Amino acid sequence: MSLNLNPMTPLTPLRVVFMGTPSFAVPILQALANAGSLLVGVYSQPPRPKGRGYEVTLSPIHALAESLEIPVFTPPSLKALEDQKTLKNLRPDLIVVAAYGLILPQAVLDIPPYGCINVHGSLLPRWRGAAPIQRALLAGDHETGVAIMRMEAGLDTGPVYRMAGFTIDGHDTATSLQDRLSHLGAQELLQVIQQIQSGTCPLPTPQPEEGVTYAHKLTHEEGLLDWTQSAQVLDHNIRALNPWPGTFTYEADTRLKVLKAEPVFLTHAAQPGTLLDHQLLVACESDALRITLLQKQGGKPLAAKDFLNGHPLAVGTLLKSHASL
Repeated sequence: MSLNLNPMTPLTPLRVVFMGTPSFAVPILQALANAGSLLVGVYSQPPRPKGRGYEVTLSPIHALAESLEIPVFTPPSLKALEDQKTLKNLRPDLIVVAAYGLILPQAVLDIPPYGCINVHGSLLPRWRGAAPIQRALLAGDHETGVAIMRMEAGLDTGPVYRMAGFTIDGHDTATSLQDRLSHLGAQELLQVIQQIQSGTCPLPTPQPEEGVTYAHKLTHEEGLLDWTQSAQVLDHNIRALNPWPGTFTYEADTRLKVLKAEPVFLTHAAQPGTLLDHQLLVACESDALRITLLQKQGGKPLAAKDFLNGHPLAVGTLLKSHASL
């Protein structure tokens, strides 16, 4: 069966409102623009202070929309009747959402006749929620993908139009996965919109009840490296949590941000956190982790060799989960 809501002719493009905020959503909005979609408005979270100078900065989607000369709206939420009226006045046939960061009330979901479609960075129902890319890496998943789903009131519970996936590489980071997923999501989304436009879109498939997991928001505390874990787990953490919140450890009272590392499989009897050589090989509960790129607080990222030239560390130095008192 196909979704056929009195479809418009192919000569009449759908009026699309796009909702998104971070860089994940940028390739998706750009793909819609490149495909000639009639983008009548873009919604993004309000500009916020950013960086050391706390300069108010537009979101990546806000900046792209302005460059494309698409009207931008940044309400703090969509609960106010006035904001809902503004959206309704755009007369969207379809709302596309990609990492917007705000909950859409039912009154908003009901505005477009073709509904609201979400581009979600996981193979639903696994990793519903705010941080699916990072949670997949943290869990050591071997595959991930995107789901194009019709939104409903629940958290990523809606039926799915299309899914596509790929294998997670052993060197993938949150940044590299985000890039791959956003481009894949753009491709899959355009297929769904084309089918909706032509009246040939199959009805979305309800998600199975089995296999549901939730990708809760990341916290700063999750970035603290616990050397009593295995090298493999810590490798997952480092690849998943950079650039935010970042992973870090302490040498005496010096906070060290660990940007890149690689697990080394070896047997040792050292206390977890102990430096095993002069090249930043750190003992873990099992195996060891070689730090290859790190950054002192207030400093710049340095390769391990360059860091040690200015901050030599003796074999046997203990890295800890807190600053020394």
